[in-house]
Amino acid sequence: MKVAVFGAGYVGLVTGTCFSELGNDVLLVDIDNEKISKLNKGMVPIYEPGLNDMVMRNAKESRLKFTTNAKTAIEFADVIFIAVGTPDNNGRAELKYVFKVAEDIGKFMKSYKVIVDKSTVPVGTGEKVREIIKKNQIKKIDFDVVSNPEFLREGTAIRDFMAPDRIVIGAESEKAKDLMLKLYKSIERTDRPVLITDIKSAEVIKYASNAMLATRISFMNELAPLCEKTGADIKLVAKGMGLDMRIGPRFLQAGVGYGGSCFPKDVKALIATGEDTGFDFEILKAVENVNERQKKSVIPRIQKMLGSVKGKKIAVFGLAFKPKTDDMREAPSIVIIKELQKLGAEINAYDPVAEETSKQILKNVTYFKTPYEAAKNCNAVVIATEWDIFRDLDLEKLKSEMKELNLIDGRNIYEPEEVRKIGFNYISIGRR
Repeated sequence: MKVAVFGAGYVGLVTGTCFSELGNDVLLVDIDNEKISKLNKGMVPIYEPGLNDMVMRNAKESRLKFTTNAKTAIEFADVIFIAVGTPDNNGRAELKYVFKVAEDIGKFMKSYKVIVDKSTVPVGTGEKVREIIKKNQIKKIDFDVVSNPEFLREGTAIRDFMAPDRIVIGAESEKAKDLMLKLYKSIERTDRPVLITDIKSAEVIKYASNAMLATRISFMNELAPLCEKTGADIKLVAKGMGLDMRIGPRFLQAGVGYGGSCFPKDVKALIATGEDTGFDFEILKAVENVNERQKKSVIPRIQKMLGSVKGKKIAVFGLAFKPKTDDMREAPSIVIIKELQKLGAEINAYDPVAEETSKQILKNVTYFKTPYEAAKNCNAVVIATEWDIFRDLDLEKLKSEMKELNLIDGRNIYEPEEVRKIGFNYISIGRR
């Protein structure tokens, strides 16, 4: 099939590349000339395991092409995906980029198209996209609008696309349903369930899914102080909860809070949608408040450990909001570093892939090529991201590099007694 994907960001690039891998002809469109130029030169602008090789392979075989020409892409495609950004705008999703693509589709379409909202958009956006396309049509041409939310996790995005938990298709005409099922046929063959819904239900499913996962994280972070005060261990509590098949083990990890491009933005947007319809999302407001509080929760612990952080050198291990990505949007590390800097601390930092991203966000941070170099002569180490490299550190070597043996484990990756036996003054989240 001929597919156009508008937006060469994270979702658009992964989506377009994976569709080309499945044998479709894909034209990826973006207004950013520099980004498209780099892609045409074989330079992938984001870090995602396996993506670079897949982009290069499909571009070489001419199944995947890149352009800034919207008209060419619209005339070329049978199915057009809108995968542009919907950044947070005072708690609401910014839809101007979605609507601009809809305008262009209306102006340039010359034959029937299926227009697919892949961007995360509030309920009712499909209707607005339909109206904008109709308004901008030069002559009346039939088309359908579909909602096909993405459920990609940074770090495992290719696997999530090729072997998803489910594929949600919000479509209201048989012609659109048939085209979408044809497009996903090879994935459906792997016994991955396809759920056909109305458009509005599909739009809500995306927000509701992310809000539920965020709620689980904040719930565990609410339990963590209780565990600390009573002598319980949050990791054992989470394990016991997760063995209940009604609950399951995923997203029950206490820590320094969630970040990224989805959970913070989508929780805010769902709260805003509630406000727009006269409904007060009390639970989601609490989820958001707990998460913001949790990002700062290690600061008083570090102060208590060191007496004062002024003039102290502190190493932060992990800058990305999660492992296997260089994405730092809403990352807890940003809050931790800025709060420590306000208190007069000197910051060393190490992250396997997010250093260049961090340099665009944080000032007065010294970066190192290994965690051991970052920890040299430091008064404390703070683990802010659970990269595997930190799980396998030589703690004796780390101990020999540090000035004071203070270790703040914001992701609970170590066993407290084992670390303390080595000689570290160790603090984690929700544990004895």
